[in-house]
Amino acid sequence: MAGKTPFKVEVLTPEGEVFNDEVVEVVTRTSVGDIGILAHHVPVLAMLDPTELRLFKSEGDVVTYAQGEGFLQVAPGGEHVLLLVDEVHEPGKINASDYEEKLRRAEDQLSKAERFSAEERDARRDKRRYEAYLKVASGSAS
Repeated sequence: MAGKTPFKVEVLTPEGEVFNDEVVEVVTRTSVGDIGILAHHVPVLAMLDPTELRLFKSEGDVVTYAQGEGFLQVAPGGEHVLLLVDEVHEPGKINASDYEEKLRRAEDQLSKAERFSAEERDARRDKRRYEAYLKVASGSAS
């Protein structure tokens, strides 16, 4: 990652600031697919999907989180990136058995929900989230 220009990144949740530092690259997933952001990226405003958020401080220093849903903003000039997410978790602090149980409940709710209902939408969203968190916890999200 030699030669990459550092830029400011903030990760905020309703509970407060999770990350505020300079990085050389951000990798995450939006509702339309994966995105990698370097300094001077074009302005972007996007919805975020649950995934592994990777913040590259340098080639050997990567901060990772299990990211929930939210929003991504790349400011004009590409020198500041803001991620507003409903929740983030450090991979080592994810209790896999808790999320496996939550996933089972979401799958059960999905199977019982009326098609095109709010319950179906919520169960699908929860299922995607818990699957992403479990993938990050197992280290296979990359």
